[in-house]
Amino acid sequence: MTTNNKTHSFTRQARRAAAVGAAMLWALAPQAYAADAPASAPAAAAAPAASSYTVAYREVPDVISAEGVVEAVRQSTLAAQIQGQIVELKVRVGDTVKAGQVLARIDPRAAEQVVSGSQSQLAEAQAGLTNATRAYERNKQLFAQNFISKAGLDQAELDFKAAQARVGAVQANAGQASTAKTFTTITAPYAGVVAATLVELGDMATPGRPLVTVFDPASMRVVATLSQSSLRAVKLQMPVQIEVPDLKRSLTAKQVTLVPLVDSRTHTAKLRLELADATGLLPGQFARAYFATGVARKLVIPESAVLRRSEVTAVYVQGEGGQAQLRQIRTGDAVGGLTEVLSGLREGERIALDPVKAGLLSGSSASTSQK
Repeated sequence: MTTNNKTHSFTRQARRAAAVGAAMLWALAPQAYAADAPASAPAAAAAPAASSYTVAYREVPDVISAEGVVEAVRQSTLAAQIQGQIVELKVRVGDTVKAGQVLARIDPRAAEQVVSGSQSQLAEAQAGLTNATRAYERNKQLFAQNFISKAGLDQAELDFKAAQARVGAVQANAGQASTAKTFTTITAPYAGVVAATLVELGDMATPGRPLVTVFDPASMRVVATLSQSSLRAVKLQMPVQIEVPDLKRSLTAKQVTLVPLVDSRTHTAKLRLELADATGLLPGQFARAYFATGVARKLVIPESAVLRRSEVTAVYVQGEGGQAQLRQIRTGDAVGGLTEVLSGLREGERIALDPVKAGLLSGSSASTSQK
């Protein structure tokens, strides 16, 4: 059996979309998978025939596809807010953490010294306020008895108010110092998974330097990029099927949000697809979304009947006498287990549903052709 080296290109989408849109397909074309019964028994000299399928035009979902990336709805990169050496790094990449769990610590000694100094200044300011308060009250009594002038009373009042202001300022500084001390402990803002640790033990943290990245795996979405020309055809309420090549199942979007901005360079817009089930997903995974815009009548065959070897795409066509002939075809979109045939087959022809079995049964009698 020989194979013609001349092959036809097909879209990458056709390879990926075979497992997508099954739910839409069952609603729109419930008879798509029905295989025909084998033809009459072949001649004794011919090999037994495998289960066959009659090529026909069928109504299948007409879809618009958009490539996208999985991202976490909640993903945070925690950065240092004070300067100091990393003295503890309690997590590693992939660790599951709880809300409030300690992730890392920065050397707190410098912050503690600032807190101690601010507390001393506060004690001094409070002592000054106590002294100024007593002097002011005493001078009010002396003024009432005409022992001091009005100017002396005014000065005592000014000293009292200045002492009050100083206490307020020092209290604010002490509060800032206490808050800064809490920045030495880095905690998880919510329950999630550690995606990255961006420092090592002993590194010097500076304000704004990223330390740890965490995300919430329970809340994920796909951000899909759609061409500007396809925006009108896509409605936010229409069914959406999502394929992630790493998974063995299709996902559905519980909510679709259009980002109201078109990139002037690429002429594309972004759609946020909130996922109902995020099990097994990781941020950054490639995904493809399929928007069902209606139905179309296409010449289709089951994806399982297509034989793909290197750059060759072919099917076994059953001829007279039950002999199988390998024929190269060109395929288009694949939705819900059905693949569109662009060339190489005609309506009414019969093909083997199991190309591997058909090849074994046909043996050396099979030949290769291209139409």
